[in-house]
Amino acid sequence: MEEAISILKEIVRNIPDTAYGVERQMLIGDLVSRQSQEERVLIKRMFDGFLLRMFEITASDIDLGGVGTRGHIWYRIHGMKKPDTSLPSFAYDEVNVLIQSIMLERQRQYLFENRNLDFSYSIVQGDQYYRFRADAYFDLDQLGLNMRAINAAVRPYKNLEFHQNVTRIMSLAHTKEGLILVTGITGSGKSSTLDSIMDLNNHTIDAHCVIIASPIEFVHKPDRCIIRHREVGRDVLGFKEGAVQSLRQDPDIIIIGELRDPDTILTALEITDSGHKVFSTLHTSSAVESIDRIIGEIPPIEQERVRNRLADVIQCVVSQKLVPSLDKRRVLAKEVMIATPSVKAAIKNNNTGEIYQMMSESGDQGMTTMEQDLKRLYLAKRISLETAVNFANNKRRLQQILNLVPQGD
Repeated sequence: MEEAISILKEIVRNIPDTAYGVERQMLIGDLVSRQSQEERVLIKRMFDGFLLRMFEITASDIDLGGVGTRGHIWYRIHGMKKPDTSLPSFAYDEVNVLIQSIMLERQRQYLFENRNLDFSYSIVQGDQYYRFRADAYFDLDQLGLNMRAINAAVRPYKNLEFHQNVTRIMSLAHTKEGLILVTGITGSGKSSTLDSIMDLNNHTIDAHCVIIASPIEFVHKPDRCIIRHREVGRDVLGFKEGAVQSLRQDPDIIIIGELRDPDTILTALEITDSGHKVFSTLHTSSAVESIDRIIGEIPPIEQERVRNRLADVIQCVVSQKLVPSLDKRRVLAKEVMIATPSVKAAIKNNNTGEIYQMMSESGDQGMTTMEQDLKRLYLAKRISLETAVNFANNKRRLQQILNLVPQGD
């Protein structure tokens, strides 16, 4: 590690004091590109050591660089993010060099032009293969980096604890078409849930699946399915382009990593309407909010048509959160909406406010509200009462169903 740190300091000494902002980062990139192969290996070995430490301390994320880290390397462990003071601290430019050293030249150019870069990173150690999802960005002219460890194995589908009706919707063996959404805030485990669903199909039915993501996280080993992994920016230009192209690739399942914009939303509806099974994600905290968000993203003149089309193709919405558990880890809490005829009618008639009540009264069909699931976890002694209330979308409603306040209050 000392040799690698010496290399960083030597590169920093060659950065002119007169360079600022993006120009300074571009000069650093030029210096980094001139490193010898031996210097590259030493820096990569040190950086990989920081990443592999994540598995020793059960960390999900690592953060470094930028003003906010105070020169330290930070890890998120069971939801809590803290600096690791046992590791060396770095000056701003030392971290700028370190971050740029793990990038390809074209990735550096993209970062300079767009001020942000999503990419994947891998470490191979013997027969061990570690993958990370990374996001590099500018922070007051310095570079910051977050990397998330991608699980080496898929979470077993049964651990998601879905009702059998939900499993039928998720499985191509039972339902050949429709749009299924997995929603939640950043870090709520949406990608892991999609991977579990993909794994379920991979081992149970003969099919062709196309995954379009930014970046590709878990790489599935084909079993009964052909599985294509298309990373945005590397294998395909964008989510919309990947979705349109997939129609010419004879797919049975299409996974669109995120419905980021109106064009991607409309494309997802079109390919679902053509008879395919489509999975995707949204950054929303409830099932009803997900429906409203999709319609709200569309220009007003198109909203009526999109509302009807969405009602026709939507099959299920799972909205989830990772909640601190009593064993100091995290547990999955989820809200599930199944598109029954009543739910579809509420969407078409622009009465989405009625859907929450339908969900709360349809547990026998596999639906549940976030508040009901938090109550389940609390009564099972897996989370505390305080945690249940803190993570509820409707805290008053949770207190009512726990009989902490009168129902009519």
